[in-house]
Amino acid sequence: MQSTLGKLFTICEWIMKLAYVNLLWLLFTMAGLIVFGFMPATVSLFTIVRKWQMKETEVPVWDTFLSIYKKEFTKSNLLGFILIICAGFILLDLHFINGLEGVLQLMFFVLLLIISALYFITLMYLFPVYVHYDLRVSEYIKNSCLLGILNLHLTLIIAASAGSIIFLLLYSPAFIPFFSAVSITWILMYGGMYSFRKIEARQKHRQPEQFRHSGLSRHI
Repeated sequence: MQSTLGKLFTICEWIMKLAYVNLLWLLFTMAGLIVFGFMPATVSLFTIVRKWQMKETEVPVWDTFLSIYKKEFTKSNLLGFILIICAGFILLDLHFINGLEGVLQLMFFVLLLIISALYFITLMYLFPVYVHYDLRVSEYIKNSCLLGILNLHLTLIIAASAGSIIFLLLYSPAFIPFFSAVSITWILMYGGMYSFRKIEARQKHRQPEQFRHSGLSRHI
């Protein structure tokens, strides 16, 4: 009986922790007027989830979230600005392609479809790479895309899992304020950590410069 109650208590505790960090994400996103708050709040959320997945379950959530939010505010927003520009170019290209006809339209559409797929693959790995490695802004984009391509089977599984979560949340919108961002973050971070372990296992004695592992020293 005590064992069962202990497990139930642990489950309830984790439900509360997940809801709490999701609410923090919403709060800090709004605090930055969404436009300037989304990126640092998301980086903070991924940092917390990363620590939990690395068995640091007693991490002080509020202090860590606030510290990362302030520390990564400028750098993460710069990265977000680059992503917005890239998305804008994709939309402009789509508008341009709609004005074409025949084979030329088909060729450019296929090319744009490939570019769009690479863009979304990059987004899937971007935040896990950001919180796990200490790189330059441009390297986050490059390495996120490479990770997604090199682990294409895992990328498809992650995309399907995240899509399923989104579908369930839309079916039960009452859970969105409490578990929307954190549930998707957990899936993306889990896939990212799996990819990182594979890389580090292959390169125990020799790590490439673009994948300098930051350990636990990158974020507090």
